[in-house]
Amino acid sequence: MAAISYDFLFKNGHVIDPANGIDRMADVAVSDGKIARVERDIPPGGVKIIDAAGMYVVPGIIDIHAHVYTLEPFGGNLSIDADTHLIKSGVTTAVDAGTTGWHHFPKFLEHVIEKSKIRILAYLNIANKGMVEWGAEQVYANMQAEVAAEVAAAHPEVVVGIKAAHYWPGPKPFDADHPPWASTDKAIEAARLCGLHAMIDFQPNLPECPYEDLILKKMRSGDIHTHVFATQFPTVDANGRVYAHMREARSRGVYFDLGHGAGSFWFRNGVRALLDGFPPDTLSTDIHTGSIRGAVLDMAHVMSKFLNMGMSLNEVIMRSTAMPAKLINRPALGSLSVGGEADVAVFQMLSGDFGFIDCGRAKIKGDRMLECAMTMRGGEILYDGRGLSMPEWKDAPEAYWKSPYRGDAR
Repeated sequence: MAAISYDFLFKNGHVIDPANGIDRMADVAVSDGKIARVERDIPPGGVKIIDAAGMYVVPGIIDIHAHVYTLEPFGGNLSIDADTHLIKSGVTTAVDAGTTGWHHFPKFLEHVIEKSKIRILAYLNIANKGMVEWGAEQVYANMQAEVAAEVAAAHPEVVVGIKAAHYWPGPKPFDADHPPWASTDKAIEAARLCGLHAMIDFQPNLPECPYEDLILKKMRSGDIHTHVFATQFPTVDANGRVYAHMREARSRGVYFDLGHGAGSFWFRNGVRALLDGFPPDTLSTDIHTGSIRGAVLDMAHVMSKFLNMGMSLNEVIMRSTAMPAKLINRPALGSLSVGGEADVAVFQMLSGDFGFIDCGRAKIKGDRMLECAMTMRGGEILYDGRGLSMPEWKDAPEAYWKSPYRGDAR
């Protein structure tokens, strides 16, 4: 029987696809932008071969907490360009975590989301102007749950939830214009109205709003607390044991996102929580210009950090693909399921002596580093830093040898 022709065939790689329980040597065939087969020893049949020998072939990475709205400044920093920065770390889907509220969302949709090579989804900020206009998240009148829910419901293909962030960090006391729980309550109300979940970025530094009440009383099953291992949260006690309220919240269905960022991940919380059996549900960067040159760098670096903290590679991949896909209710993403979108990342595991830093300017040492070699989105190669899809120069096709100025350059 003649071999079936595909557009691309990843051969000789170790496939890790937690959504489908795959962690073994296998080939991955791509046809018409979709995953066609995932099996051992798929016949090549004249197809474009991508030799992934010694590498890991995984679903396209999902960064569930990023900032990619590049049109206006926000929070003293600027969003990063997704197509420039995220592609090189295997990211095929980025979820913007509330950079815009409903006021700026149409511009975000037209100028960024619809033009990006990477798939961009969004949490809609409960504040009408989101993080775009400094101070907007502190104004109670800006938190219009009905309007936010209406806009979210009008864009189900893009909006995955409602975001609350940065509200009244103190030490100013609450008052009539800044009531306790305002941002959290309004975000959860909007999420309920449009049938989505809320992602909460929280400041627990005033007695009226203790962290335990957030995760045990306010948040619902399916809601996400981001920045879980930031310095301000009571996550781990003095003996390195995870507090009971963390486990109780998880049993209630509350999820915990890493949201690394420029100031929201500390080894003193993260390492000890991991050792005590409490990993974050999802790994994410909270990437923006204030964090990209610091401890975050990119998703591959964050994933490498947790690998060296003791998380298994399968778990690292799962919490960067299948789990975020589940939380944002996009089950077709984050896997290499046959018939699904051909979002694929190829990583090489480097060995050496590496240092990884946290937001408190402390570090751990590690001996492994994930480096992205290729990113494919919907069957299109967006990044091929190792030339996996390219011939060696001496074997390049005829067109390679022709100069536009001198004809035949041989």
